[in-house]
Amino acid sequence: MNVVMIIPTGIGCEIGGHAGDATPAARLLGACCDKIILHPNVVNASDINEMPENALYVEGSILDRLLEGKIELQEVKQNKILVVVSPPVGNHTINAVSAARTTLGADIVMLELAHSFVMRATMENGIASGEVEGWEDLIDQVRNKDFEALAIATPITVSNEVMIEYFESGGINPIGGVEARASKLIADVLNKPVAHAPYEEWRSELWDFNEVVDPRLAAEMVSTCYLHCVLKGLHKAPRISKNHTGYGMGLSVKDIDVMVSPYGCYGRPHRACQDARIPIIVVKENTCVNKVWQVNGAVYVENYIEAAGLLMAMRAGIHPSSVRRPLKMTEVINAD
Repeated sequence: MNVVMIIPTGIGCEIGGHAGDATPAARLLGACCDKIILHPNVVNASDINEMPENALYVEGSILDRLLEGKIELQEVKQNKILVVVSPPVGNHTINAVSAARTTLGADIVMLELAHSFVMRATMENGIASGEVEGWEDLIDQVRNKDFEALAIATPITVSNEVMIEYFESGGINPIGGVEARASKLIADVLNKPVAHAPYEEWRSELWDFNEVVDPRLAAEMVSTCYLHCVLKGLHKAPRISKNHTGYGMGLSVKDIDVMVSPYGCYGRPHRACQDARIPIIVVKENTCVNKVWQVNGAVYVENYIEAAGLLMAMRAGIHPSSVRRPLKMTEVINAD
């Protein structure tokens, strides 16, 4: 049984809209299936990444294309990771790469960007977004390099006031939207796993901020480089494959049994699942800023614990109604 778990970036999800705070839910759902396919926002927690062992770490737009039947995913033992960094390369970045080599056994090379790569975080109608410049130059520089997955460690332009307000009051992660945008632009062209980590200098500007924060933000407070979560995720991230004669080379949309989504959001993955007749479970407790979208035909549950129970019932071939109060005979006879 293969489950897709999404928590869109930058829309203020109560669970998973901060810093890896959906990881316990991912580990719970992962225990109910053979593979859990998720995107970086679900489990990225700066210098921490405790994603389940059976997770497939897939950039968001690649996950969309998988569900749309355009690509397949090929599982691997490990990837050669290229880390591109805005100059000058800082000691924290070097140490983060060395730590990943030492503890994960990861194959990593580093590259200084030759041209400016600019990411500006913005808010549009209460949703985190942003502008990306210089991404074409980045692609040109790495296109012919020898690597299977790309980690981008570059600064994000965002005011200290905005970040301090976020750390003090919570709400929508201001930088999540522009990170998702940059990763999508680059992954769509390279057709390789891609993930972004904010550059260390951005964090150092807030080094004097030393307060107790919302537990969902705590991973960011105890981190120094923000890169390790990306390196761990990309270490075994599945590669994109396509069998031009039909399905069969890797995991395809035909192998997906169900998708689990927060409440109040609707986008490409939902439409793709509806088109492919993949059941969608919506978790009402995990609301986002929209709180308006209803997914036609979805099964609504209260929380991730209930979602896990529903997945286990599906895996066992048990209809949920059969483990609840038995229907009266008149209800069975008169059922539509």
